[in-house]
Amino acid sequence: MSIINLNEIAMKTNIFILVLIFITMGLTHTSVAQTTSAIASTNVQAKLIVPLSIVETSSLHFGTINVLGGEAGTVILPADSTDRIFTGVVGSAVAPLASNAAYTVSGTKNVSYGVSLPTSITVIESGGDAMTITNLKARFNATTIDGTTSTLDVNGTDSFKLGGTLTIAPNQIPGIYTGSFNISVDYN
Repeated sequence: MSIINLNEIAMKTNIFILVLIFITMGLTHTSVAQTTSAIASTNVQAKLIVPLSIVETSSLHFGTINVLGGEAGTVILPADSTDRIFTGVVGSAVAPLASNAAYTVSGTKNVSYGVSLPTSITVIESGGDAMTITNLKARFNATTIDGTTSTLDVNGTDSFKLGGTLTIAPNQIPGIYTGSFNISVDYN
């Protein structure tokens, strides 16, 4: 039979307790690591607009024109005036008088918009003879130069007038010439 050494049992018990303490500390210890994350502040925006609308308030009319002995000519109707400029033809005081096309635009206040103008317009007489209107120009709400962009006011409205150049061929048939064209506006 072996003799039990109490010191040896106490030492083994102490070692066992120490091992248990280290294992418990290892399992319950929270490790702390250095962080590499960062935070950024981001702005968020949304833009609400009112759909644009355009209304014609006056139609484009070059007025009454006298052709001279079968000559070709042009009539320029400036966008800001009904004072026509004639080449090869002469204006007449017979009604109807010249008028600029005029439009009112409505949409989102203080926002810029642009107008798209046709490159040419054809007007036709009842017998089929035709003339062309080119070089269309727009003049916006009391500006001093022609352009294709403007800004809606604090009420969301603006207006502009339109002019162009009518070309008359040699021996153009007298009559009433009519036609139509599309004009569009869109936000910039």
